[in-house]
Amino acid sequence: MDNYEKLIERISNSAKIEKEEIERKVEAKRAKLSHLVSKEGAAQIIAAELGLNLDEERLKLNELNQGMKRVNVLAKIIKVFPTREFNKNNRAGKVTNLIIADDTSNCRAVLWDTRHIELIEKQKIKEGDVIEISNASLRNGEVHLSSYAELKPSREEIENVKTEAMFSIKKLREVRPGENISARAVIVNAYEPKYFEVNPETGRKITEEERQNKIKPQKRALLSITIDDGTEAMRSVLFGEQINQLGLTNEQIFDVEEFKKIQMSLLGEEKIFSGQIRTNPLNSNPELTIQSIKNISPDELIKELEAKTS
Repeated sequence: MDNYEKLIERISNSAKIEKEEIERKVEAKRAKLSHLVSKEGAAQIIAAELGLNLDEERLKLNELNQGMKRVNVLAKIIKVFPTREFNKNNRAGKVTNLIIADDTSNCRAVLWDTRHIELIEKQKIKEGDVIEISNASLRNGEVHLSSYAELKPSREEIENVKTEAMFSIKKLREVRPGENISARAVIVNAYEPKYFEVNPETGRKITEEERQNKIKPQKRALLSITIDDGTEAMRSVLFGEQINQLGLTNEQIFDVEEFKKIQMSLLGEEKIFSGQIRTNPLNSNPELTIQSIKNISPDELIKELEAKTS
């Protein structure tokens, strides 16, 4: 669902009014305002008129919309990553990443505040715990907790937690940053791999300090391709095992000359690509960070053709 559809569903559920009735109210409000507001803006006005405070409402993870500033969720921690230190733009600090889940979806939560990170470091909150997050924000599909956010353990329970990555089937022209999507597309361009070195323990780009501490770096590869689903062409990036899923051996990945031998054979390959849509910081264009690649089943193609002809 897009942001507007999710908003309508939230208003409908909270106000106990049919979605069709909410949409009629939205169109009436837009007409009254000479269509000077968007559908989402009109829906926000309708919510206020119905006495709803959506900022304080607790949401399911699959109801979160890109750009939300006040995210309130109940979720279970299914993975805790090691806390890492950073020093960027003369700003030093720590950051901790979690994977959180409920019965609808899962996503990454990013802790920036020392109070929240201390809860993890002192094991007051740990993997397997149910937590309550308030006043967070959503960026690129991740729940970010600044010093204004609240994080605390909860005694509530969550059944049937979704631990598998969740992807929505979408056309590339319809996607938005932060969405986890699957698209059936053709590779129309493939670029030479780029290489970087990481700390094998953390998986992060190795620092000079770590090198001085005799940590042996591990070489990693990044492969960029362009995929096209007939509605849009989009640059996409792959790392590690995702590159292997294209059928490339490590020799072909880490030896540029070997890669050049099979580079053209990648073009025209049709696959199902799944991953997260992010905004490229250099050109502000959306791109797909690929998390998995699947071959297209002949049986599925037959079903699609039968559906089109029926």
